[in-house]
Amino acid sequence: MAKQLLLIRHAKSDWGSASLTDFNRPLNRRGNTNAPEMAERMVKQRIVPQLIVSSPAVRALTTARYFAKTWHIANEDIVEEKAIYEANVKTLLGVVNHLPDQFEQIAMFGHNPGLTDLANYLSNGHIYNMPTCSIIIIEFPFESWKEISSDTGKVMLFDYPKNEED
Repeated sequence: MAKQLLLIRHAKSDWGSASLTDFNRPLNRRGNTNAPEMAERMVKQRIVPQLIVSSPAVRALTTARYFAKTWHIANEDIVEEKAIYEANVKTLLGVVNHLPDQFEQIAMFGHNPGLTDLANYLSNGHIYNMPTCSIIIIEFPFESWKEISSDTGKVMLFDYPKNEED
């Protein structure tokens, strides 16, 4: 059975409060609107992963919770993986390679530039930039997440909030 990885960049965050650390930045109004809309878009395409893994940063986790609600996954079932925050490709690949094999479709919520770099590393996606709350689905012809490496995946979907507005 093939594996599918959903890479989801956190929704638009708020830069308004100088007192907050980068880690603690919340979503802004647009982010709070885009996340449920994008989750709904996935459901309409019958895309509902079995597992959610997220950066623990507030903006990523909040985005993951919006998707979880739409996908009927309990917040307690979201796996928080601190290695995703501020991660480079090598670190993110390590996270992917350690995902549990019993799941065929997993969503990973994180940040740029790491996610865009990872998508390009894993596939022939040639993606210039993942906008906020964008989703890339990459499919791999493997039974184990451990087998995933450079250029082994195929981009099945690339979608983002402004995709429908334009």
